[in-house]
Amino acid sequence: MKYIIKQAEPESFIVWKNKENDDWKPTYANLDRQERIDLFKSLKEEQGYICCYCERELNEGDCHIEHFRPKDKTKFPKLELVYNNLLCSCQVNTEKGEPLHCGNSKGNWFDENLLISPLDSTCEGKFKYTFDGQILPFNEDDDAAKITIEKLQLNIDKLKDLRKSVIDALFEDEDIGWYLELKDGRFNEFHTTIKYLF
Repeated sequence: MKYIIKQAEPESFIVWKNKENDDWKPTYANLDRQERIDLFKSLKEEQGYICCYCERELNEGDCHIEHFRPKDKTKFPKLELVYNNLLCSCQVNTEKGEPLHCGNSKGNWFDENLLISPLDSTCEGKFKYTFDGQILPFNEDDDAAKITIEKLQLNIDKLKDLRKSVIDALFEDEDIGWYLELKDGRFNEFHTTIKYLF
């Protein structure tokens, strides 16, 4: 999990939320197409085009706007349009039998004390990685790290295999500094894994 520094929300999103209309009640469900596009673009850019949880590359058509604190009406309805609660997570359309992970796996679950946030400046230090592609709590007694890995399904075979393939590809590389660089506004996949191991 890579630390994400939030930037300014898109101007079009601000204008849309503050329309001067007596009947206007903005909700996430009635977010206009252009404002949604602008919001997606802004979230992806500030994350360097990697998933807020697993750090897979965010591809068009395979990512969604993630509410860190769920937009569920019984939980945090006042936060559904708060930019600092919005992230971009991978995996939007799944095939039958495909395991869910990241925002899809988390769903409406939330516990302030047990879900580590990518907006927490200490989040990267809460996890460690192995050369076989696993993500583990940095401290064995860290319940929040354990639960975060479990709820986000960060150790499913699919993600372990993807991490391992990047690790294996870089194993013989004597200088992986290039891999950790932000290039054209993009981070390479599994940035934190590679930074930790190499």
